[in-house]
Amino acid sequence: METLYTAEALSTGAGRAGRVTTPDGHLDLTMAPPREMGGSGDGANPELLFAAGYAACFHSALQGVARSRKLAISESSVGSRVSIGPDGDGGYQLAVVLEVVLPGLPQDQAQELADAAHQVCPYSNATRGNIEVTVQVSDD
Repeated sequence: METLYTAEALSTGAGRAGRVTTPDGHLDLTMAPPREMGGSGDGANPELLFAAGYAACFHSALQGVARSRKLAISESSVGSRVSIGPDGDGGYQLAVVLEVVLPGLPQDQAQELADAAHQVCPYSNATRGNIEVTVQVSDD
């Protein structure tokens, strides 16, 4: 793979109950397990960071596909819900729902555009075959 960019982050402390920083200073987060997992919920967690990254990356892929097709999607948005749960073998697994909003496009065209973005998004490519990812188009 030809590298275009490399991001770096450092986790210190107790992982989910520690701190995450980046050398460039853009991220400096206190981490805390969510209440649903027995934590305080008073900080970020890996699933929040993954949801944010996937939403932003998928939205960029969606805009790129739209540009290549000469479609304007200026009011578009992508929401991401990342769930974690036991995998039945003593570990954990993730599942993702991506909700795409493309005002002004017919439902079938919007879904086709979202499906095309799912084929080029690096996060989608990294997770394909590993976790369940649902891409759905919504009106809001």
